[in-house]
Amino acid sequence: MAKKRKCGVLLPISSLPSKYGIGCFDKKAYEFVDALKAAGQSYWQILPLGPTSYGDSPYQSFSTFAGNPYFISLEELIKEGVLTKKECDSVDFGDNEASVDYAKLYEGRMILLRKAYERSNIYMDPEFRKFQEEEAWWLKDYALFMAVKKAQPTVWLHNRLIPNQSTASSPPIAGQCRYPLALLYHKRT
Repeated sequence: MAKKRKCGVLLPISSLPSKYGIGCFDKKAYEFVDALKAAGQSYWQILPLGPTSYGDSPYQSFSTFAGNPYFISLEELIKEGVLTKKECDSVDFGDNEASVDYAKLYEGRMILLRKAYERSNIYMDPEFRKFQEEEAWWLKDYALFMAVKKAQPTVWLHNRLIPNQSTASSPPIAGQCRYPLALLYHKRT
């Protein structure tokens, strides 16, 4: 029996159109999928979805498991009532809609996402709690790492955070920072 040939398109999520600095999982993503289907395409190949580190390459991520917060739709957060259109429109995401300005994105979008999180009360959602429990095997150390990285940006670069390939929970600096920073930065327990 002959195999049916199929084709598709490679398009990173970040390349989808967006008025808020970077493509994300929003209405435009669904419209793109509909356009692919209408064109007879079978596949949409994307790049890795993890949070990017220095250089903003999707192939250099801080986590294999965490999603990139830049791909959270600000428009959906406006619809949910945890952000306002005015707040989102007031952020400078750069002048060129055809290019992502990662410096401006980092400065502005993360502040908006923090506001949305604090207003959302998601930490009271049973599904969110379930996710935290089921994914605790990687989530706790990831939250700690990101919190320490934010509070002391160069510590992790000098192997003082994770000496001798140990876990992030054993070094002295991790013990000093574990709960205050992880709770403030990534999650509430």
